[in-house]
Formats: sequence, C-alpha cells, structure tokens
Amino acid sequence: MKIKGRQIGPNEDPLIIAEIGINHGGNLKVAKEIVDSAKRAGVEIIKHQTHIVEDEMSDEAKNVIPGNSDKSIFEIMHNCSLNYEEELELKNYVEKNKMIFISTPFSRAAVDRLVKMNVPAFKIGSGECNNYPLIEYICQFKKPIILSTGMNDMVSVRKAVKIIENHSIQFALLHTTNLYPTPFNLVRLGAMQELMSEFPSIPVGLSDHTVNNLSSYAAISLGASIIERHFTDHMERKGPDIVCSMDEKNCKDLIANSKIIKSMLGGSKEPAKEEKVTIDFAFATVVSITEIKIGDKLTSENIWVKRPGTGDIKAEFFNDLIGKISKKNIKSGQHINWDDFE
Repeated sequence: MKIKGRQIGPNEDPLIIAEIGINHGGNLKVAKEIVDSAKRAGVEIIKHQTHIVEDEMSDEAKNVIPGNSDKSIFEIMHNCSLNYEEELELKNYVEKNKMIFISTPFSRAAVDRLVKMNVPAFKIGSGECNNYPLIEYICQFKKPIILSTGMNDMVSVRKAVKIIENHSIQFALLHTTNLYPTPFNLVRLGAMQELMSEFPSIPVGLSDHTVNNLSSYAAISLGASIIERHFTDHMERKGPDIVCSMDEKNCKDLIANSKIIKSMLGGSKEPAKEEKVTIDFAFATVVSITEIKIGDKLTSENIWVKRPGTGDIKAEFFNDLIGKISKKNIKSGQHINWDDFE
C-alpha cells in the first residue's frame, strides 16, 4: 500500500500516524500549533476528522452522551469542527511542513469536502466499519483507505473488506478498542493478529487509545505496519481525547523506537555471522590435559574440553574421540586435531 509516495507494509518501517482529530477544539490556530509540534516530532502523516454535523447526525445525537464527556456527541462535534476554508488551510499548512494530510469523513458531505480538497487517502473510523453505504460512497473515488475495525467482529470486517476489494482499492486495516482511554487488558492484540491471519496480504496495525506507548510497541513487535495515536502538543489541552493522546516527546520516542523494534524482527535460530568474534572465545574445543604419546588411547583422563573455541574439534565431538589411538606425541594443553589419532 502507498499513500502519496509513502510505502506501507511489513517490509517498511512502521508508519506512525498522529491523529490531531478534534484536539484543536475547533480552533485553527491551535490546530496549527499541534501541527508544528508534530513536525518537530518527525511525523509523516497527520490525520484529521472531518465533521459536517448536519449531514453526519440526526437530532437524536443531541441526547447521546459519550463515556468520556458530559456533553452530547452533537455538541462536541459541532464545537470541534472546522469549516471548509479552515480545514483546507490546515491541509495546506500540513503539506507546507512536508507532511501528509489525511482525514476521516463521517458523512457524504465530509467525503465530498475531502475529495474537493484532494486528500491522498481516506481513513474510515471504526464507527463506519459497518456503515456499508458510506464505504461504498467513499470507494467510488478510488483513493487508498485505512479502515479501523473497533467494535466490529470478523463477519462485519469481511463485509467492509469485500466492498473495498470490489473497487480494487489499496487498503490497510487497524484493530482498536474504542474506549478513551483503553485499559491495557482490553487492548487485545490477539484481535490484531487475527486480522493478520485473515488478510495476510493486507497491511495491519493498531489504533492505540491507551495512555502511553506500551501497546504500540507490543503491536510493532507482533508485526504491525501502522500505529495510529491521538496527538497533542501538550497534555494541558482540554478535550475528550487528550487523555489518550501522545505529546511531542512521546511521539518522537514512538517513531524512533518503532524503527528499532522493527529491526529486531525476523531472523532464524542459527549463529549470526557477527557472533564469530564471541564464538572464538566462548565455545570450547578438545584439548590435551596431560602429555599424550604415540599409541596412547584417548580417555577423559588425558583429554577434555576448554575455551577458546578456535581448535579443530568442537566440544560436541568429545565423546567421539574416547578410545581413539594417538598417532602423534602431543604436549599437555594443546588443541587436539582430527589428524592426531587413528
């Protein structure tokens, strides 16, 4: 998968997506300050949320209170949304800073706005994973998709994937738990691995809503290609998602450490060629422990195994030598060679 030149997959460094989301509280100036912080942290992709509340929600949303707020979801999104001119300015600001801007549309009007803004890809949130009409609508624009799958089972995910595949669109899948913050015991990385097994050719990752980077590091160690975390420039900001956001330092750490963890993966159970310098002194080889004369029988009384491992006969072959007849005179403390005995 590729978004605006950035390759995404198991052979690449993990992609760390900084989700500004609604952390700017509807203030473009604050949004730009958060972008500046993300730039300093080394972020490649910034993700926004595109809320056009009138097209996104019915009046009933005014009566629905999320678990991480005391305000209705309608009021939260209305207060935190940017209008078209503001969001376009934010996108241009992100791109001016050499980062990639993508966003999550929550309605057809939001999709249309992002198409008009010419975003390079769509992020589809977990709440829309089973909103198959909206996924169909998004797919007609043929842009790469990152699909979050929280709150959905594999049956639901398969349906969404089938729609995307029917449109021949590049996509990736993210496991997540939609609790803000997510307790560690509910991260359920086994679900991410289940996605990897079900869709082995598709990049899979984690949208992490915990309060630190530990779940992200664990996901990367299991092969996650993408990590998405909410992002803020500092934790004193107000908003429902700040508690599960990373700040500039944590983001910088996540980016750097993700590359280190990625470099640790793979390999097979055999000596690394770089271990030769240690093998030479750490392994043992067969040596004489007394003087041995021509015709003497090799026994555990005159040979043993000692460091270093630079001799001809490794310790594993010691028992094969017992009972052999020496063809040479061998001083005590010398390495035994294969041509020393019959």
